[in-house]
Amino acid sequence: MQRRTALKNVALTVGGLVSLPAWAKAWAAPNLAADLRLFKANQKQLLAEMVETIIPETTTPGAKTLQIETFVMRMVQDCYAPASQELLSKGLVTVDETTQKMYQKNFIDCDKIQREATLSAMSNALDPTQVAFFGLVKNLTIQGYMNSEYVMTNLTHYEFAPARYYGCVPIKQ
Repeated sequence: MQRRTALKNVALTVGGLVSLPAWAKAWAAPNLAADLRLFKANQKQLLAEMVETIIPETTTPGAKTLQIETFVMRMVQDCYAPASQELLSKGLVTVDETTQKMYQKNFIDCDKIQREATLSAMSNALDPTQVAFFGLVKNLTIQGYMNSEYVMTNLTHYEFAPARYYGCVPIKQ
């Protein structure tokens, strides 16, 4: 083995080990939620109420309790095209406008029945952007909820390494 190659590999390994804690800390939940630069605080609150209306709290936690709104915003910001980002931003404004027309108050101030009626009206609207917005939020809400830690561990009993091996099993004749 060449000495330069060995020293280079050792230096890269040590550098990687030194930077690993800082890299892992960047993936903590508070740091991930803080970088939602495309959205305003009131939009996050509105989206939280929307996802809670889609998946309400029953005997299991609702979407708002599991912070699915952060998942929706993060997915749209990081993984979707600018057209979808704009669709979400404008759709959140449209939700409040629709609620103002129907009930003369903001979506956040409405009760459960009024919120459901607003979202139902948007999903059945003639405007394709309203339907696309509602579909985007609904699909991401369901995806985020079903992949949340609570659902995966408590409801679906996810196992990281499934399929056990039973070496000694009695065989029926």
